[in-house]
Amino acid sequence: MGTRTAVAAAAALLTPTTAEAHTQVPASAPQRHAPGDTITLPVQDESRTGYSRALFRHWIDADRDGCSTRAEVLLEEAVTAPEQGPTCTLNGDAWHSPYDDTAFTQARALDIDHPVPLAESWDSGASAWTPAERQAYANGLDDPRALIAVSAASNRSKSDQDPATWQPPAEGYRCAYATDWIAVKTRWDLALDPTEQATLTQALDGCPDTIVEVTRDR
Repeated sequence: MGTRTAVAAAAALLTPTTAEAHTQVPASAPQRHAPGDTITLPVQDESRTGYSRALFRHWIDADRDGCSTRAEVLLEEAVTAPEQGPTCTLNGDAWHSPYDDTAFTQARALDIDHPVPLAESWDSGASAWTPAERQAYANGLDDPRALIAVSAASNRSKSDQDPATWQPPAEGYRCAYATDWIAVKTRWDLALDPTEQATLTQALDGCPDTIVEVTRDR
């Protein structure tokens, strides 16, 4: 079972650490951080050596109900529920893509995005994970911040970039994007590279203080 932690998102990146100095949150007891506190993430250079998207098995049908992870996200995030046909085929109805503040009425117009991309997770720690851990990351239905339905155009524009080189076109979503990024990286004990850390810290300076609860998986 993971450790539930409340992260003061606006302060979360203000105390960088090296990977060697990073201290794990004890699994035995939840910890809560008030808005003025900090929770540190390791800061280190990234490496994509050995990465392949095939190392992250997705989209699976974890509960064997006929709906893949992709379909489960679309069902969960629909503004109005779609009709569900055989093999979990979805027809209609309405979705909202927060990256570009755009409405859609066809599921095929949407991609399911990992806000912290698979390649980024590999660069910042997932290269050392087991195949089962990578599969769990790629199909993270137990945390709504792990996967998000967005327009295909915005997802493909983002690709595997981090916040230093890509921000949602919808400016009103950028604070949520930054805090969700921090939550996912905190949950999975993933590192930040120095440029990413600086960019997020600057971005959060313009956001309201927010307590973000995270259940750690590692």
